[in-house]
Amino acid sequence: MPDSRTPRIPRRHLALLWWLIALSLAAGIGWREPMPPDEPRFALAARTMVDTGDWLFPHRGSELYAEKPPVFMWLQAAAFVLVRDWRIAFLLPSLLAALGTLWLCGDLARRLWGRRAVRWAVGGLFVCLQFALQAKRGQIDMVLVAMTTLSLWALLRYLLLTPRAWLLALGCFAAGLGTVTKGVGFLPLLVFVPWGWLRAKGRTRLPAHPSVHALAGVGGFLAGVGTWLAPMLGTALASGDPALLAYAREMLLRQTGERYANAWHHVQPAWYYLQAMALLWLPGSLLAPWLLPAWWRRARRLDPRVVLLLGWSLLVLAFFSASPGKREVYVLPMLPALCVAAAPLLPGLLRRRGVRAALWAYLAVLALGALGAGAWLAGAPVERLLALTRDRGLDAGVLPHMGAWLLALGVMVSAVLAFALRSPRRRLAPALVVATALLWTCHGAGLLPALSPGASAQALMQRVGRRIGPDAELALLGWREQHLLQADRPVVDFGFKRPLATQWTDAGRWLQADPARRWLFLDAEALVPCLDRAKLVAIGASNRRRWLLAPGAAWIPGCTPSEDAAPAR
Repeated sequence: MPDSRTPRIPRRHLALLWWLIALSLAAGIGWREPMPPDEPRFALAARTMVDTGDWLFPHRGSELYAEKPPVFMWLQAAAFVLVRDWRIAFLLPSLLAALGTLWLCGDLARRLWGRRAVRWAVGGLFVCLQFALQAKRGQIDMVLVAMTTLSLWALLRYLLLTPRAWLLALGCFAAGLGTVTKGVGFLPLLVFVPWGWLRAKGRTRLPAHPSVHALAGVGGFLAGVGTWLAPMLGTALASGDPALLAYAREMLLRQTGERYANAWHHVQPAWYYLQAMALLWLPGSLLAPWLLPAWWRRARRLDPRVVLLLGWSLLVLAFFSASPGKREVYVLPMLPALCVAAAPLLPGLLRRRGVRAALWAYLAVLALGALGAGAWLAGAPVERLLALTRDRGLDAGVLPHMGAWLLALGVMVSAVLAFALRSPRRRLAPALVVATALLWTCHGAGLLPALSPGASAQALMQRVGRRIGPDAELALLGWREQHLLQADRPVVDFGFKRPLATQWTDAGRWLQADPARRWLFLDAEALVPCLDRAKLVAIGASNRRRWLLAPGAAWIPGCTPSEDAAPAR
């Protein structure tokens, strides 16, 4: 399908693009701790796997963690086994997944459109804000995107180019493995819907696909799903352990079908993703007024490449829009497919005056926004800075430090903008890539490391360790994952999702068993009358909550927490 006469892109240009992308995505790895949301939870579960050897059933403290399958945590734990540094290991899977996704997009664009499309697919995906934002987070979603893109890469090659059974098996295996990474990993299989529609229209020549290949697809999907599902179910059923059986039910029923059809959080209107894509897919979303008509013209000609890429993306958008629960990251798997579909159109679009004006304006806003925010943070009154940092556990000096980084970013992007505008050919595309690389380099090497001690609760838990001394025992109540992760010693917890009243009963017994050596770390909002408030120690704030330390002597003898002393978590 691609034009073999397409001129070859100089290798040095592609190599420079790859180095720029890789260095900016890797900037700051190993320089910060896991920070909410989600990062401490996954890192804690991965660390527990390494410490206990139980890789099949992830734990959050003393409880089973039954909200996500363990595949992503396996990757983090395996990364730690290789590098022996959790500050690198918790981010390494996302970084490698992002680089793999970029390569898959470039390779698929080459196969569909020719060599010239490679840099446009890769660069177009990189400059969209949400892609790099997720690539630099220790969350599941970037790994899910890599699996989704791998599945599409194999399935589109099978359906459009080379009908070989191994490609179908690989595509379905990646979809199955994605399903046990995060429940929606099966979505690449929806590509068979627009393919079936094209076959029914009968106006487009497509390769012949032997029916027997379906067995390879089914086998591949079952093998992918079975990577975790088979041993988990086998172990849970064989053990007869009520906790493991409850874990299996939670994972297979509540966290899949019920979470989609009857979401209990992140409820948003049906049009929510349109606004999310308009903002998070900048600057790519600025091209929508020109891309959409061009795509429509190609789709009307029944170009199978466009029909499958865009048809699949629309099905994914419809799937997520139908659920009441919505998060902006859910639609991220669409972005690589759309960038591949846009790749052959971008060279022509970037010659249009309206497109160039919109993208130059984006760069100008990026530069001015960084300069303005940096100047404000660097020069704001101390009282104002304290008001912003007090409840977050941040040192007041953090914000001026971040302001200096933002000022530097604004100056550098301004320089890139000025140089590009004054160059003879006004090279807009390289300016976008360089400015984006500068943005994520500053983000990773400067902004997040500055936030890390406070946002990760590292500074808070260091204060706790100093206050109670090295020989004391520590327990947590009303805690979050970052507190257990950052504790400087083995700690006791009384559950995470158990009713707090029940946790208080257990905590009281624990404190009274050795009141001279035992301390309880707790959320100030979870206090019960059984503690003598005069003996409590305010240890600081973090993540917009106040935290206390209660020595064993603070427990009032004979006091029993009532069942309604604290709400269920």
